[in-house]
Amino acid sequence: MDYLSKRVKNMEESATLAMTSKSRELASQGLDVINLSIGEPDFNTPEFIKEAGKKAIDENYTHYPPVPGYQDLREAICIKLRRDNQLEYKPNQIVVSTGAKQALANCILSTVDPGDEVIIPVPYWVSYTELVKLAEGKPIFVKATVDNHFKITAKQLEEAITPRTRLLIFNSPNNPSGSVYNWQELKSLAEVLARHPQVLILSDEIYEYIVFSGKHCSLASFPEIKNRVALINGVSKGYAMTGWRLGYIAAPQNIASACNKIQGQITSATSSISQRAAIAAMLRHPDETPELQQMVSAFIQRRDIVLNLLAEIPEIKTNVPEGAFYVFADFSAFLAKSDGKKQIHSIDDLCMYLLEKALVALVPGTAFGDPQCLRISYATSENNLVKALQRIKEALALLH
Repeated sequence: MDYLSKRVKNMEESATLAMTSKSRELASQGLDVINLSIGEPDFNTPEFIKEAGKKAIDENYTHYPPVPGYQDLREAICIKLRRDNQLEYKPNQIVVSTGAKQALANCILSTVDPGDEVIIPVPYWVSYTELVKLAEGKPIFVKATVDNHFKITAKQLEEAITPRTRLLIFNSPNNPSGSVYNWQELKSLAEVLARHPQVLILSDEIYEYIVFSGKHCSLASFPEIKNRVALINGVSKGYAMTGWRLGYIAAPQNIASACNKIQGQITSATSSISQRAAIAAMLRHPDETPELQQMVSAFIQRRDIVLNLLAEIPEIKTNVPEGAFYVFADFSAFLAKSDGKKQIHSIDDLCMYLLEKALVALVPGTAFGDPQCLRISYATSENNLVKALQRIKEALALLH
């Protein structure tokens, strides 16, 4: 007898985690797989943060913390938001969670009822649609392409809003495209949202510190909509703390309270040790964190290596990502081709072909809502990138 719920049957597996798992499986067989599917900085957590975690253990921070996080951590997050984003929040508007993914889930489950429409710009991070489906909402996709740098326009947003629209899920810097919306672009979106007070905004800003020129700007910066923005962030990307599992929301009081209520029933608080370490991260200005500056500089160099090598394959279309650590490239010219043995019908076929033929793991764009593209993560060494792109070039040359 099948005891599984329709809820779980309707949920897709995370494509990024699936490709990472597949590449590890091949690597365990002794194959030299280069994994460009993983969304994780290949840098270690800065020493001053690790020391704070060790100190927390020695000081016996080993008991249950408050569900929304320690008071002094939430105060530190408020300091960070004021210092880096010129945003004012109170500690009771902050809820600390087990990673930004849980913060997203808390917000979506707190605000979306069955049948509510949720606008999701394409390309999008893989979990957005599945979390909306879990809440029984209806995803409404607004498509951007490589030709407009994967950014939606105010006109597109206006046309997507209906009386049933409850939420906009927005992500800048963006995964998978690396696109970063500038102040003027955000302003034009904010002006549209200001005309539709029924629409809440979930602003995922987890890649805030990985920006290659200028400075990150938050949708919460616009006073006409700030009281409807739930800002999502965390320490995973900017501080190379993926394994510490700590994210947070800064939100209007009623949304923060609702997220706290849900979290109290599902996980309670995140790790006490991670919270103490995160205080050290929050209180250190990013300009005074050389590890962060070195990581961003390395990502710029790697991005340029990937773009230069992709430019040697004229059929591939790219833009220039301005943040995060991905290139979302249009490989559609290789669809409907064959190497004589394997026929490429879809971008998923192409992704598997490159894994099997070139031993390079990527993520198909279907996972992000765009069946023309592949996501290339450059969170690995320059040597690996050069070797991987050469393999990809050689494998693609066999397709006719």
